[in-house]
Amino acid sequence: MQRTMFPGYTVGTDAYDDIAGVCEQYGKKVVIIGGEKALAAAKDKILKAIEGSKLEVAGVHWYGGEASLENVEMLRPKAAGADMIFAVGGGKAIDACKVLAHDTKKPFFTFPTIASTCAACTSLGIVYHPDGSLREYSFSKIPPNHIFIDTEIIANAPVRYLWAGMGDTMAKHYECTISSRNDTPCHSDAMGIALSTMCAAPIIRWGRQAMTDCEEHRVSDELTEVVLAIIVSTGFVSNFVQVDYTTGMAHALYNGFTILPAIEANHHLHGEIVSYGILVMLTVDKQYEERDRVLAFNKSIGLPTRLADIDVTVEDLPAATEKALQGIDVRVYPYEVTQQMLIDGVMELEALQK
Repeated sequence: MQRTMFPGYTVGTDAYDDIAGVCEQYGKKVVIIGGEKALAAAKDKILKAIEGSKLEVAGVHWYGGEASLENVEMLRPKAAGADMIFAVGGGKAIDACKVLAHDTKKPFFTFPTIASTCAACTSLGIVYHPDGSLREYSFSKIPPNHIFIDTEIIANAPVRYLWAGMGDTMAKHYECTISSRNDTPCHSDAMGIALSTMCAAPIIRWGRQAMTDCEEHRVSDELTEVVLAIIVSTGFVSNFVQVDYTTGMAHALYNGFTILPAIEANHHLHGEIVSYGILVMLTVDKQYEERDRVLAFNKSIGLPTRLADIDVTVEDLPAATEKALQGIDVRVYPYEVTQQMLIDGVMELEALQK
């Protein structure tokens, strides 16, 4: 038997008005867990939205700062008496809650306060070591029960998260189509691959205007479309397709770069690094016309196009590319991906911009 599950979602400046109607059927006691800034932005609005409902808040807790197993264990007793988990914040806060929810078999609801990844929509969780390096993927077929996307909160968040989110979102289309190229996809995989076009086209079409609107803290149709592409379209693709199609070379490179101290020290974001990985991936795949289109878009909004943009040096490449190939990201690919292939792709991209 194959079961595919998808979350519902509510989007708008009044999205939280839907909380009670959606969540009351799952129980009474709620534990709210999130990032410090995320809770500052969303907690009062959530509490106001559930006033007069059957929902009771059993506690409000910081997730610990990293989506690590150590923090999941720290949170476990805090969630013990709750019927459901409200996960508030960005990708790491939500993934920590996601792993906790899967382990404790509690329903969970996501409240993205930034549009930086699709974590608020997906069943897959990414787990890191306390130092920020990748530990493992947490596999599950159970996505959030519902996503509450308050566009006013996202419009007032730092624009760099939206900026990085656009880079991460575009990767879903290119990775999905390349990773599945040699296969005959089943129905759900084919649905996800077809939907993945919604992860690139809206970003390139509306991305620049969405950034301007976010910089000016203005909720607009363009911003909403880009937010939905980042959180919902990409998340639905991830939930449709097998895990080997939901990742690829761009994410392999990201995982490789996480071992470099400069990435964490300079606060480079997940989607920022992934957007650079797209360019390397398209170069290796010899999709030069599409590579140049993405390159032009990246330059237009300041996403990285060179090693220097992400504080990586040529000397870092051997270690980073070795780490990149240690995960699952390119185990299903239309050709064997080697360490030298990754290095050559990076150097070709560097030479293009001299």
